[in-house]
Amino acid sequence: MESSFRPRPPPFPEPNSTAVTVFLFEGFSSFGWQHRLGFFVVFLTLYLLTLAGNAIIVTVIRLDHHLHTPMYFFLGMLSTSETCYTVTIIPRMLSDLLSPHQPISIQGCAAQLFFYLTFGISNCFLLTAMGYDRYVAICNPLRYSVIMGKEACVQLASGSLGIGLCMAVVQVTSVFGLPFCDAFVLSHFFCDVRPLLKLACTDTTANEIINFVVSVCVLVLPMGLVFISYVLIISTILKIASAEGQKKAFATCASHLTVVVIHYGCASIIYLKPKSQSSLGQDRLISVTYTVITPLLNPVVYSLRNKEVKDALCRALGQKPLSPQ
Repeated sequence: MESSFRPRPPPFPEPNSTAVTVFLFEGFSSFGWQHRLGFFVVFLTLYLLTLAGNAIIVTVIRLDHHLHTPMYFFLGMLSTSETCYTVTIIPRMLSDLLSPHQPISIQGCAAQLFFYLTFGISNCFLLTAMGYDRYVAICNPLRYSVIMGKEACVQLASGSLGIGLCMAVVQVTSVFGLPFCDAFVLSHFFCDVRPLLKLACTDTTANEIINFVVSVCVLVLPMGLVFISYVLIISTILKIASAEGQKKAFATCASHLTVVVIHYGCASIIYLKPKSQSSLGQDRLISVTYTVITPLLNPVVYSLRNKEVKDALCRALGQKPLSPQ
């Protein structure tokens, strides 16, 4: 019976090892041409729907004065961030589906990881800001316009982007400070932290600890804040005397809560899972959901489940709103 023991990589690169200057994505290269073409059509369709949906949401929010509120300001910021996030990953993935094994330079890989992390982490904190907005609107309605003024909204949005930038710098510096030698095939369809650490030809324990700490800070902390917000929101809603009032209050939170559960759920499975239970193949499958499907849910959920957005779309098209003003 073979031993399952795997020796740690040496703390320094081997003397005869060759420094890596480019990476190749394994991506979907194990699939045949027909399967890859099918994936290309599906992913391209979802990508175009995501771009169109987010562009429509941002445009409608900007043009319709009924949507010039903190809630829709954050939704517009989230749509913009989601668009940048998908542009970072999906065009390259689509190109690799048609023509596998295209090299990407280390600098290009570092840039892709930087923007992926920046916008991905910003999305986490924008969703937290949206949760705080709903908390203030329902639990402290009389002071809502004072607390959630324009300056506060800009600060929350800027803070979300700032945290994303800082965390991305930490992660990219940590990963690309490592030596990469000989192995250059990434078991993924884009540059992500865990697959890159697998290729490093030195001990990555410290880097894995940094990755875990960052993941906890950008997932567990925002999730905790959103959870607390909704505990307080639900307890306040249950005190509302009328059933109609309760229904209306719940309706204002439903879209946000749906996006939060899917967004944090997929990200947590990938980045908070113990290394011993990590499967790069499984992570790749979940990443497809997280990078291709989840960004589409934002415009779909907010356009199909939100009366104000649907009414604004009707007004933009010159039709009668679906609900009375």
